[in-house]
Amino acid sequence: MVLHSSSLSFFFPTPTLLPNNLIFRNNNTRVQKCPLSEERPRFSCCALKPTSQNRIFRRDLLLLGLTTSVSLTCPIPVTLAEEELKMVPFSDEINAYSYLYPVEMPSKNFAFKWVESRKPERYSSAAPLSPDARLRIVSERVDIIDNIIISVTVGPPNSRFIKSTDKSTWTAKDVADSVLADRSSLRVTSSQRLQESSVLDTHSGEIDGEPYWYYEYVVRKAPMTITDKSNIYRHYLGSTAERDGYLYSVSASTISPQWENLGPYLEETVSSFHLLSPTENYVPPYKDPWRFW
Repeated sequence: MVLHSSSLSFFFPTPTLLPNNLIFRNNNTRVQKCPLSEERPRFSCCALKPTSQNRIFRRDLLLLGLTTSVSLTCPIPVTLAEEELKMVPFSDEINAYSYLYPVEMPSKNFAFKWVESRKPERYSSAAPLSPDARLRIVSERVDIIDNIIISVTVGPPNSRFIKSTDKSTWTAKDVADSVLADRSSLRVTSSQRLQESSVLDTHSGEIDGEPYWYYEYVVRKAPMTITDKSNIYRHYLGSTAERDGYLYSVSASTISPQWENLGPYLEETVSSFHLLSPTENYVPPYKDPWRFW
């Protein structure tokens, strides 16, 4: 299939309402995963309604165009309730972080189809998410069939939203706005980039005595003739921590028709994200900014 950018440059009408019962603090999913040092913070949100018509993230739209027709005609063949989920750890020693991601549900003979689209790399050589190259993708994996993306980005705080160096004064909403304002491939202002997304829920927690900020948001997509759907948007969960003056963030997302089934699995991934103690392989973002290999 060949997708032309001209066929994708549209806007969606604002969805009438986001799905109810998105993520609950207590769900019935049984998850098999590697033990961690402590229980990770959980998401809790209510169904809110986005308030503006937004532009898109180009790279997410490309994945949406390639896979939406598959996802809508062949939805993931599982039901969330009472399912066992096997998760495995992923660690990046270059940037010193780790998270869990789902791989299979043995009881349903179902396996995720992950491809490591971006292997871990140092900040100076990582792919930028905006023309000013502040926020960069240091690793990413995708499941094209089920339309899932898990990516980790690194970038400095946006001074428009985070004005103090004292992390104890930062709110989850300010951190979310800081990350989202720099997350765009469009050559626009940070205010316009922020309007691409609608934040649904934010909260904060602690892991090993360090603050972590959690947020849930959506990005509406353009109408596409291959789907004949006018209310498809991308739904995200994110978590951010700070180290060495930079924000380390994980995001996990899928399209709205998949959210009821996949959202709680992505919650497990985002909640498990944490920074690791640096090893000799750790490369801080400020080191050798001229180096691109």
